[in-house]
Amino acid sequence: MENADQALFIWLNSLAGNFATFDSVVVWVASDHLVPVSLSLTLVALWFTGANKDVRERHQVALFVALTSMALSSLVVLIINGFYERLRPFDVMDVTLLFYRPTDPSFPANSAAAAFALGAAIWLVNRRVGTAMLAAAVVYGLSRVIAGVHFPLDVLTGWLIAAAVTLAVFRLKDLVMPVLRAVIRVARILCLA
Repeated sequence: MENADQALFIWLNSLAGNFATFDSVVVWVASDHLVPVSLSLTLVALWFTGANKDVRERHQVALFVALTSMALSSLVVLIINGFYERLRPFDVMDVTLLFYRPTDPSFPANSAAAAFALGAAIWLVNRRVGTAMLAAAVVYGLSRVIAGVHFPLDVLTGWLIAAAVTLAVFRLKDLVMPVLRAVIRVARILCLA
């Protein structure tokens, strides 16, 4: 598996360093700003939108699921990092590095897990918006491989962790639904929802 992971990394990373415009786009997409901020702004928009009160409440509950899933996915990644510290591609091989050198472990990719958790949670209640968010998360993860900061398996594992955690949180949300509805009611009273 490791040989396939490295071979796929070498192929994807070979796309970097050939065209300045392509490299600029990869750096822009792989940055800690474009996709995370875009996903966050999408969550804010969903918080306030919906054809009716019920749809808006579904979006608002999904936002709680998304944020909880992102936090728990990051916690799972942190726990794994405590037991297994995989070096980054630029630490173990000659790569075309388009990005700064992160100092945390490469496996699993926390950035991929966080972005995918947000998209997966929204996809469970709004397929159109969720699909766009998941597409952004996939492009984000792949761009970080092309930029030389993650192996493909790091990103794939981040996505799988996020998918599993998000499904679990979504299925357990009914246990805290009275609390979520109370929070949403208070937010509406304060004109925050």
